[in-house]
Amino acid sequence: MRKKITVVGGGNVGASCAVNLALKELGDIVLVDVVEGIPQGKGLDMLQMGPIEGYDVHIAGTNDYEPTANSDVVVITAGLARKPGMSRDDLLLANHAVVKGVTEQVAKYSPNAILVLVTNPLDAMCWTALKISKFSKNRVIGMAGVLDSARFRTFIAQELNVSVENVVAVVLGGHGDTMVPVVRLSNVSGIPLNELIAKDKLDAIVNRTANGGAEIVKHLKTGSAYYAPSAAAVEMVESILKDKKKVLPCAAYLEGEYGVNGLFVGVPVKLGSNGIEKIYEIQLNGDEKAALAKSAASVRELVDVIKDKV
Repeated sequence: MRKKITVVGGGNVGASCAVNLALKELGDIVLVDVVEGIPQGKGLDMLQMGPIEGYDVHIAGTNDYEPTANSDVVVITAGLARKPGMSRDDLLLANHAVVKGVTEQVAKYSPNAILVLVTNPLDAMCWTALKISKFSKNRVIGMAGVLDSARFRTFIAQELNVSVENVVAVVLGGHGDTMVPVVRLSNVSGIPLNELIAKDKLDAIVNRTANGGAEIVKHLKTGSAYYAPSAAAVEMVESILKDKKKVLPCAAYLEGEYGVNGLFVGVPVKLGSNGIEKIYEIQLNGDEKAALAKSAASVRELVDVIKDKV
């Protein structure tokens, strides 16, 4: 029996996600959006791309949730996108309301689904989805670290003029300006970064990674990144549906790990058919612990604003 994947949000991220899911033939796809005609039109367009690209999955667009019933995975991308000068945190209250409404519908029609959150501010939206769905914590996962580490890997590969495939990068913490690219644990084919890149250049790459989303928003002016974020979400979905058990950096609900309790923070996890099957707790040095604590504190500030609204 084919897997069923729902993508909520028919904008740039959601549509790109749906296309990538179809190209990988991960399952039949339902695209949901509140704007009448958008998911239906985009879904039909993607369906007609199948004979050309050689994928054979069913793709449907809808404005309600009944057709999404019994989805295996639901990717939530719905919400407002950032505009120039706007932080992820500025989106907090508006997108909290969106994610709350979406999660209520998803939990009603697909009570056994695994949720992959993409909507910003990511860590706070994961918290909203967990509290509203009442799902077990392993079934609510945030897409952040896969994207952030991809950006880190890209900038390292550019600096060294080497293949991105040889670059391993570790990024922890909240999905925002306080994220923690862990230079000590990142390498190129096992060679530590500090043996390859001067400290000032490495610091600049770390800073560019932390502000990677804002850099793209500044270029686009009327929207935010969508190709890399959607690809990151699809990598997570693939690991879940194929039970690949990839170890990926994702926003996970921590209950004491890394000294964090009751928050979603980006950490390395094993993703399989049960969602998050293991959280890996890396031994951090003093500076790294301090940076992660600062990042978690910024996430807690956001959650404190919305915790009485669930």
